[in-house]
Amino acid sequence: MSPLLLLSLLLLPLAVAELLRPGFYAETCPEAEFIVRDVMWKSMIREPRSVASVMRFQFHDCFVNGCDASLLLDDTPTMLGEKLALSNINSLRSFEVVDEVKDALEKVCPGVVSCADIIIMASRDAVLLSGGPNWEVKLGRKDSLTASQEDSNNIMPSPRANASLLINLFESFNLSIRDLVALSGTHSIGKARCFSIMFRLYNQSGSGKPDPAIEPMYREKLNKLCPVGGDENVTGDLDATPRIFDNQYFKDLVSGRGFLNSDQTLFTFARTREYVRLFSQNEPAFFEAFIEGMIKLGDLQSGRPGEIRRNCRITNSQAMNLRSSLNGQRRIL
Repeated sequence: MSPLLLLSLLLLPLAVAELLRPGFYAETCPEAEFIVRDVMWKSMIREPRSVASVMRFQFHDCFVNGCDASLLLDDTPTMLGEKLALSNINSLRSFEVVDEVKDALEKVCPGVVSCADIIIMASRDAVLLSGGPNWEVKLGRKDSLTASQEDSNNIMPSPRANASLLINLFESFNLSIRDLVALSGTHSIGKARCFSIMFRLYNQSGSGKPDPAIEPMYREKLNKLCPVGGDENVTGDLDATPRIFDNQYFKDLVSGRGFLNSDQTLFTFARTREYVRLFSQNEPAFFEAFIEGMIKLGDLQSGRPGEIRRNCRITNSQAMNLRSSLNGQRRIL
């Protein structure tokens, strides 16, 4: 049995989803969703790119052992967290925004709102504040007691991935081809590094040539942005409207202007092409499919024991050990 299949069997979306519901904090922290949106709004004003980063937290968290905020845990001497996994390092950013949300919630409702639910609410708000749709999120998750860099490396797809690989990956989580294409629409906003596309520009499939799917004038633009021997940490827009959540991303794929290989392959591959074309022509259809995909993604849970972390970067037991250590140092001093 493959590791992906085994992992998908360990995830229990239907059983755990019954425990999740809209309005979960209506009595224990009625201001929770307002607080999350307020912090997200202030973050977007301060740094517009932050919302694109936060939006993608849900995908990177939920695919690795369910939606449990394991993504947010820092490394410890006995645990390698997921922040430095291959798909996350030098890619995911703005973790401090979640910290700000958590701090704001702890001041009003200490020990009530989980970091896992913050990711779900913040991802939804990132979409809405960027011009995308709004929807009602199901809440009530617990936070993971551990994280796994190895699991993240084994599961999360590379920017080099093709549509066939992506279809198999999503199907292992009971997510359809429609879900795959719609959720790829998170790339409607944000940027990515030249590092992720150098092979597309100069050595696609080991050919020593560029990816023939790239539209020629767009390729010239990318060659100037990402020259051979240049700084591969330079970033380029993922679509032509990188601050607006819309269906421009799919229009760009149809015209051969997808930035990442994993994006453009959605149009060059027959089984995904029909949805790319549909969403490029019908933005409401994209929004509807995107909402359905995000809700299904949010239902992924491992069923493992959890807690409500008071700090999203460390577990409660780690926090207690840290406090004990600091108290001991004070006594020595």
